[in-house]
Amino acid sequence: MTRLLKTVLLATTVAAGLAAPAFAQDSVLLPNLSYRTGPFAVTGIPLMNGQADYMAMINERDGGANGVKLNYQECETGYNTEKGVECYEKTKAEGAIVTQPWSTGITLQVLPKSNVDKMPVLAPGYGFSAMQDGKVFQWAFNPPASYWDGASMILQNIAGGNLDSLKGKKIALLHLDHPYGKEPIPLLESYAAKYGFTLLPIPVGLKEMQNQSAQWLQIRREKPDFVVMWGWGAMNAGAVTEAVKTNYPMNQFVGIWWSGLDGDLKLVGEKGKGYRTLSWSMTNPDAPVMKDIKKLVVDTGKSQINKEAGEYDWVFYQRGVLISAFLAEAVKGAQANFKTKVVDKEQLRWGLENLKFDDAKIKELGLDGMIAPFSTNCANHTGHSGAWMLEWNGTKFVKASDLLQADRAAIDPLVAEKAKEYADANQPWPINEECKM
Repeated sequence: MTRLLKTVLLATTVAAGLAAPAFAQDSVLLPNLSYRTGPFAVTGIPLMNGQADYMAMINERDGGANGVKLNYQECETGYNTEKGVECYEKTKAEGAIVTQPWSTGITLQVLPKSNVDKMPVLAPGYGFSAMQDGKVFQWAFNPPASYWDGASMILQNIAGGNLDSLKGKKIALLHLDHPYGKEPIPLLESYAAKYGFTLLPIPVGLKEMQNQSAQWLQIRREKPDFVVMWGWGAMNAGAVTEAVKTNYPMNQFVGIWWSGLDGDLKLVGEKGKGYRTLSWSMTNPDAPVMKDIKKLVVDTGKSQINKEAGEYDWVFYQRGVLISAFLAEAVKGAQANFKTKVVDKEQLRWGLENLKFDDAKIKELGLDGMIAPFSTNCANHTGHSGAWMLEWNGTKFVKASDLLQADRAAIDPLVAEKAKEYADANQPWPINEECKM
């Protein structure tokens, strides 16, 4: 009779689409809308590998989050918005307690759904910058820094800390012709009007990413003082290659944090020397967390990492590690606050809204030297960690600045304006009036 009962239970479990081990260990489903295929795969793969390996390490080393398995799964989108929405719906139906859209375009599509589905949207360092406003975007989070933060910090750096020095200069924005690439334009336009420089947007279409001869012909003709790149995937390698080919001064070429893939600069090696990229993350292969990942995941063959390429030391791989650390800590924070093991979507939302990566927490997690302190709260879903400028020295990226901070006086009013515009255009849109801080 006992054997028969076990057989019936197993059959019922399989019929429900669940694996039998679900009875052995509690788990939470933390999916990632990944892109390991298509023209953006070169940037997506190391990021996804870093995210997956951190989750695997936590499960191996700690048995999950307080005994709850972190069930990290990927749903492949190829960075396609339509596929991304399909993945969102699929993972929601499977019991996901968070979505990670991994595309500003997909983020904008799932954003209206978040209020209805009560689904936290985690978009670290990307997405709609106005998501900073937690009163308006109660379910969306973009820690530790937004695109408008990034634009502000890049301008401060190239201006030598004095934005008035940009007067009369010409700054080209070489950007992907996609919601992601257009994201910094409103802030840059306001800066251009205030400080008297010319902003020259130069879009790169999805079909032009690997052949940017027209764009770089325009750059040669316009002779901008700086080229700021908002690139992604194959666009970055194409731009770096064209810059070298046309002899554009690499020390006047600066990218946002998604335009700093080690592999892209390795294509040009010494000729890329001087190229800079803003980064809210730093590499530290000797950090305790990285040693644990290497020992428990990479060296045991449980990682998809490209060892031959040296991916373990790449900025993007280690940034993926940090992103999963944000999510894992949100789970733990929610567990502690609600005194429960298996947290739900609303509890995880609280966890993401109360992240506190201070110096003590960073050290406790073994993330030494990998990120600057930041915290989120009810009104601020970004955290504003600041970022460093990294410079390609011919073989690798090295730190080339002290920690930079965004200009809140310029950004916060724009956040309030754009958040209100979004809410007004998508009525009825709930506002958290109880949010006071």
